[in-house]
Amino acid sequence: MKEYIAGLIQSAVDKLKASGELPEEVSPKITIDNTRDKSHGDFASNVALTLAKPAGKAPRQIAERLCSIILEQAISDNQGVEKAEIAGPGFINFFVSNASSFAVVPEILTGGEVYGRSNTGKNQKVQVEFVSANPTGPLHVGHGRGAAYGATVADLLEAAGFDVQREYYVNDAGRQMNILATSIWLRYLELQGETFTFPCNGYKGDYVYDIARRLSNEYGDKLQHAAETVFENIPADEPAGGDKEVHIDALIARCKALLGENDYLAVFDSGLDNIVGDIKDDLGGFGVNYQKWFSEKSLADSIDGVIEQLDKSGHLYEKEGAIWFRSTEFGDDKDRVVKRDNGETTYFASDIAYHKNKFERGFTQVINIWGADHHGYIARVKAALEALGLNPEKLTVKLVQFAILYRGTERVQMSTRSGSFVTLRELREEVSNDAARFFYVTRKAEQHMDFDLELAKSESKDNPVYYIQYAHARICSVLRKLAEQNTSWNKENGLANLELLTLEHERDLASKLSKYPEMLNNAAINLEPHTLTHYLKELAADFHTYYNAHKMLVEDEKLRDARIALGLAVRQVIANGLKLLGVSAPEEM
Repeated sequence: MKEYIAGLIQSAVDKLKASGELPEEVSPKITIDNTRDKSHGDFASNVALTLAKPAGKAPRQIAERLCSIILEQAISDNQGVEKAEIAGPGFINFFVSNASSFAVVPEILTGGEVYGRSNTGKNQKVQVEFVSANPTGPLHVGHGRGAAYGATVADLLEAAGFDVQREYYVNDAGRQMNILATSIWLRYLELQGETFTFPCNGYKGDYVYDIARRLSNEYGDKLQHAAETVFENIPADEPAGGDKEVHIDALIARCKALLGENDYLAVFDSGLDNIVGDIKDDLGGFGVNYQKWFSEKSLADSIDGVIEQLDKSGHLYEKEGAIWFRSTEFGDDKDRVVKRDNGETTYFASDIAYHKNKFERGFTQVINIWGADHHGYIARVKAALEALGLNPEKLTVKLVQFAILYRGTERVQMSTRSGSFVTLRELREEVSNDAARFFYVTRKAEQHMDFDLELAKSESKDNPVYYIQYAHARICSVLRKLAEQNTSWNKENGLANLELLTLEHERDLASKLSKYPEMLNNAAINLEPHTLTHYLKELAADFHTYYNAHKMLVEDEKLRDARIALGLAVRQVIANGLKLLGVSAPEEM
């Protein structure tokens, strides 16, 4: 209906231009909005106000001429626009017929699972990279929010007609992975009977012991060295007055030296493979799957090439033995090191090579979903893209605040190093996948979020996911009750008698259903899945209000089937929306 009304307005504008009442060069942007006050009709447009200045006329004067032409055309078309009237300074309000209001019902029932989807994206290739947590431990509840947000954004974009690739960037190179490997080896030594003080900067979770036990079972004592040898002349750790970073780096070097290349790689790979495997399993169980798991190691050969390219274009300089990128020339607050004085390249150098690789794969748009602590990385990465001759506007970065978990009034601390954290898997087992997926995306990604465990587990209208699922199940129960009466819904009869739906609650439901495609498209384009959760809560509330106030299985078969048709349309939209959120739509609760 919005498209039809926009067409009526455009036709009226063209006629006024042809008659000389409007300048030939004017080309107004025609927007049609849903009215908030039902007394103002169903839809409204401010087009007369936007035409006033270029036309040199009062908005109401333009609105009067537009209304005259629009009504004449609408009457001729007989497409459901019954009235157009002027309000305020020059708004045009449109009133549609009751039959037109319910035209959305057969559209939904015919469209089924694809209702609301569009071709806005025109199959443009978009990459969504999300989670990408360092494989140094299991995912915790903080990572869960990025997983739910990224997966839903990807699904929304796909529903809007984009060709989406979901990607996880595996940080399988660098210092943190070396700390993990060393931590695993030290736990392995403990299992072999060696005694020592575990480094305060090592990874301490139970999962490290689990991997160490696997090593012990596979290699026996082959990887064992005496603790005295391991810690001989190692700089003191922090509790002993030393530097914890220097201490752990020295242990990494000692680990590599004692084990040799092959055995060290065996320990390293054991940690990497076990943790990445656990992450894949955890995310898969959460309904989050990827088309590509991209290895940082695979960039090894291209990092030097990127640095050489930046150097040839004059964007690098040497200072104190290190190689720096002139990122301040592109708006960053300071220049960044790409190669340290010891010859090792930095994480930032890897990031540059990785993003260059992304655009070389032909993506029209690249969307990175990062934790809020990565805010400072945005400017430097965009600066590097520009220096490489790539368009930084094609990179969109969404920052996701970590969710903070509460048990009662006690906040649960989450640290991968200390091992004191609640895993995503534990959260899923406690509150269910459905509740976790839904709750994580109920707020804007950049907004702070407290995760209320008790609310997520409750079976009440205060729990939004339960309330929405209950609306879906309630509609399913209507069909079961009908079957218990030894009868069934007649679709043809229901769709032929939609004009019998005259209640205000019924029109409200039809109006809400008609807004779904536009809402879905906006949620995708703006990368805002929370708007879908709000929409579903409102639709469920409207249905519950209707269901509680009016009987659906009335004796009049025509009215009964029409009401069931409306209910089934509500059920379909709820199911479609929940599926995009990664939430189930149960038939019984």
